[in-house]
Amino acid sequence: MQKDTFERVISFLLGASWGIILLGALALFSILFSFGFTIAFLFTLLYIIVSLFLVLVLDALLVNKQRLKEAKKQTELLEKLLEK
Repeated sequence: MQKDTFERVISFLLGASWGIILLGALALFSILFSFGFTIAFLFTLLYIIVSLFLVLVLDALLVNKQRLKEAKKQTELLEKLLEK
């Protein structure tokens, strides 16, 4: 099945966002570690939670696009059945 441009962009952004989450969490933790382990851990956890929410938003966009495509296919098939 061929992906359109929108799906390719969203898939790329999903992959890139996982890398940004991982590298960002490591960088944030190492920068804030000088202020104490607890503060570094809490801010890193907050960063990860917000980032994962944004990943879920991207994934929801992709799922809704696929759902719309399926609904269009089903509508087309139902219209063909009604014509007969």
